[in-house]
Amino acid sequence: MAPRAEGLVLAARRVITTESTFAPGWLHVSGGRVDAVGAGEPPRTADLDLAGTVVPGFVDTHVHGGGGAAFDGGHPDAVARVVAAHRAHGTTTLLASLVTDTVEGLAASCERLAALVDDGLVAGIHLEGPWLAPGQRGAHNAGLLREPTPADVDRLLEAARGHLRMVTMAPELGGADDAVRRFVAAGVVVAIGHTDATYDQARRALDAGASVGTHLFNAMRGLHHREPGPVAALLEHPDACVELICDGVHVHPAMLGLAAAAKPQRTVIVTDAMAAAGAADDDYRLGGLDVTVRDGEARLPDGTIAGSTATMAGSVRFAVHEAGLSLEDAVRAATATPAALHGLGDVGALRPGAHADLVVLDDDLAVTRVMHRGAWLT
Repeated sequence: MAPRAEGLVLAARRVITTESTFAPGWLHVSGGRVDAVGAGEPPRTADLDLAGTVVPGFVDTHVHGGGGAAFDGGHPDAVARVVAAHRAHGTTTLLASLVTDTVEGLAASCERLAALVDDGLVAGIHLEGPWLAPGQRGAHNAGLLREPTPADVDRLLEAARGHLRMVTMAPELGGADDAVRRFVAAGVVVAIGHTDATYDQARRALDAGASVGTHLFNAMRGLHHREPGPVAALLEHPDACVELICDGVHVHPAMLGLAAAAKPQRTVIVTDAMAAAGAADDDYRLGGLDVTVRDGEARLPDGTIAGSTATMAGSVRFAVHEAGLSLEDAVRAATATPAALHGLGDVGALRPGAHADLVVLDDDLAVTRVMHRGAWLT
């Protein structure tokens, strides 16, 4: 078991809290939480001098698997493998994302995952499906897609026991307007995604309470000068957040930079990682579909992208080095913004009272050390 870092004073060349950047900076960690953080020399001799940049532990709110395992089914051993694989790369908080299944299958997964949220292993549940547009389904089983009904909504809310954080939905589907309102009333974030919605349909969903774009640009109607579609609706809405997959496969760096510039305070970096993240190239299954991973790219037999093999650390590095985001903006998009979106008040920032979740990055933004709840993992 990793030793706990009780009463530690940590010094670093740079500390990014997401609210401020201190260069140099220091933190005091005690009882698994941050007690104090500041600029310059620490108030007493540091117990550990961390040579690189200290940032908050990453918060991934759209992730399906890793380490050769997946969240589907909610089996404790598999969930633990996924969490361990991503924690090793600096992701200290995850939502368990589920791909399309039958409503009863999703309910069973939610029931198991709810117990693991209670235990603190994951921070909540995200349902990506089954309410998706068939023509924009991506790597989801077409035979299991359906329109939302009040009975579906109630069944899954009940199964998740208050731990359902987000649902992804195509707003053009029959029954979607009512489902958006019902989920929002229950405190669940509604995301527009896997959709062929028009601009007007997307705006209607946003006006009804939807507040996120699931992996913007991917699996949704594209921008067009006469029909701007959901991308324009999401980018222009002042309160909507947009997810971006920064893996060099899903979205061109220029488009990542364009979206991040349009939504500097509302960009959320996600991995959309499947089981192969942190694991070897091989053949996998995703929601009952065959997925082949070669050279780190996950695809269905027809070539459709099937999630990613990315980590949040790699995504932050790509956002900075390839898409032109500042390190501060990329870190905020990977920590404070997703935490605030989902009401996760104790993570996503280095401030007094927050969990002592932190990542140390070297000059190339590679992870050198990870702390979770005050314990060093690496």
